[in-house]
Amino acid sequence: MAVYTKLNKVNIEEILSNYSIGKLKDFKGIEDGIENTNYFLLTNNGKFILTIYEKRVQEKDLPFFSELMLGLNKADFKCPVPIINNQNKAITKYKNKSLMIVSFLEGKAKSVLNPEDCKALGNEVAKMHLITKNFKIKRENDLSIGSWRKIFDQVKDQCIKIHKDLPKLIEANLKDVEKNWPKNLPNGIIHADLFSDNIFFKDNKFSGIIDFYFSCNDFYALEIAICFNALCFDGPKNNLSFNVTKAKNFMDGYNQLRKLNDEEKRSIKTLSQGSALRFLLTRVFDALNVVEGAIVKVKDPIEYLVRLEFHKNSKNVEDYFF
Repeated sequence: MAVYTKLNKVNIEEILSNYSIGKLKDFKGIEDGIENTNYFLLTNNGKFILTIYEKRVQEKDLPFFSELMLGLNKADFKCPVPIINNQNKAITKYKNKSLMIVSFLEGKAKSVLNPEDCKALGNEVAKMHLITKNFKIKRENDLSIGSWRKIFDQVKDQCIKIHKDLPKLIEANLKDVEKNWPKNLPNGIIHADLFSDNIFFKDNKFSGIIDFYFSCNDFYALEIAICFNALCFDGPKNNLSFNVTKAKNFMDGYNQLRKLNDEEKRSIKTLSQGSALRFLLTRVFDALNVVEGAIVKVKDPIEYLVRLEFHKNSKNVEDYFF
């Protein structure tokens, strides 16, 4: 979430004229995140989130996101649900940009999840993987391994500004994951961006997941690797350490509904190294390509170097969870 497209009260009222969700009482831009423009809306009918799609989101992918949230909601999975406009569509066009309004999910994100939170989340992630198994919608992961060298080529000459050894370190890790990337693991729809700011809690209990705009079809075990990177490293940014207790708890929750096979377990090291590389590369790209005038918190790429070092030096799945 971020604010790239600035809207005033008149703009938002124009947008709301295409919906039946009441009159605008208040609105506010949301600075967290880095991908799309987001506004909190308050109308006399309740709270909503307005998302304007920017940057990496392609027009053709929008029906996938809306149908995924609608399908999950129908299966009682806790997530925002798209609001249908007066033309009976989930996507609205406004000033040449596409947008969606979704229901407001009660609760808030924790900056750091504790082991019990990780267990609850692991269970919910497995639930999501099982619910979506029979969904007919499909979207390729355009930020999977096939894209990483292309992103690297775009930042290779400039990323030395961020860290003098960055080109060399990225190249070494890229060669590793390209050589060892698995081919035939169980796959289906994954969220692909389960950072703590996308996981909500209310009264200290899981209350839902937001921000499905990286969701795609890929390995289920890649989702787990992303969660390990996003949620299971503790400490100051330059001295992070992997929290095996959190990872084990996540897996305990996940395994209650869906057990990993041996090949998935063997692939965790490479998938974790690859997902750390993916977030390092996109953060480097964003840090070097800041949009002028945008209200956005650029996330620090360097903390992903520490994660990469851990993954590169780990030997097998037992370094992640016993």
